[in-house]
Amino acid sequence: MTMCNIPVIDLQESADKQHEMKKKLREACEEWGCFRVTNHGVASSLMGEMKKVARTLHDLPLELKMRNTDVTSGSGYMPPSAANPLYEGLGLSDMASSEAIQTFCSHLDASPHQRKVIETYSKEVHKLLMGIAEKMGESLGLEEGVEEYFKGWACQFRINKYSFTPQTVGSSGLQIHTDGAFLTILQDDEHVGGLQVMNKFGSFVDVPPCPGSFFAILGDIAHVWSNGRFGYVKHRVECKEASVRFSIASFLLGPNEGEVRAPQELVDPNRPPLFLPFAYQHYKKLRVSNNMRAGEVLALLHAHSDTARGSVDTHAKASKSSFYNQLPKKFKRRIVILTTTLDLQP
Repeated sequence: MTMCNIPVIDLQESADKQHEMKKKLREACEEWGCFRVTNHGVASSLMGEMKKVARTLHDLPLELKMRNTDVTSGSGYMPPSAANPLYEGLGLSDMASSEAIQTFCSHLDASPHQRKVIETYSKEVHKLLMGIAEKMGESLGLEEGVEEYFKGWACQFRINKYSFTPQTVGSSGLQIHTDGAFLTILQDDEHVGGLQVMNKFGSFVDVPPCPGSFFAILGDIAHVWSNGRFGYVKHRVECKEASVRFSIASFLLGPNEGEVRAPQELVDPNRPPLFLPFAYQHYKKLRVSNNMRAGEVLALLHAHSDTARGSVDTHAKASKSSFYNQLPKKFKRRIVILTTTLDLQP
């Protein structure tokens, strides 16, 4: 296991240090695909109250938690599974929607106090997500109207619980994956570690708890949107000690309408588009239905890959190519699924 200093971004740097902060932010996005966020504007008291709510909701009877159904894929209750037997999670489908928040609270019989905490937390963390996304865009030189790029993008949060026991120490609490999102803001457990991220050398690095801060993780969509400039980090949760671990992950996913594509300002003759435009929901369907959770989807969506042309005719052409013939059978099957699932445009 490697120990290394993960970048820390102070969001309240003075005006004369904003340029330096954005430069550091860009370097963190490019080199690591993750960073620690301090002075983020979310009150520590609110973070503490939300963590109390998280624990209380997970203590509910199973029949109540099962009422937290999927509105969109991955937005509802996730019980322990064969792949992740130590994990369970509750999900809010849209942090920016009062209706979605009320539905989430009603399904879980949340008290008036719990509702208020969830409403306030959702509002504040959604604002933080959008603010960091804008700064990421500005770090690439998109100074004018950068907030418009993320307007109307879906946002979710998940309340995660890991039930670690003496028998599970040394095992995986959550398998290796990348996030199917643009940006994740994680309020990690203040006392129980276990989160690990992969650095650019392929080694896993421990992310120790840091109370009062958030941990930012770039997902697949950030890599596509930045035209390959930003990284997307593989990460996992390992069982380090026999203790229950809680975290709250908030996600800026992708556009509800329109396509995921790099802004025109990030494309030029010297750096043509690396990925074909695609609908976010189609990408997510491919990722989930084929269990391609560690960045594999991006290889299929690459603009210079024969697998990303979006039609059965392209599949027929690809099947005659040496590239296609060298692929493992499981990827050949996925190409067929890709060409019939995604509406890709060259």
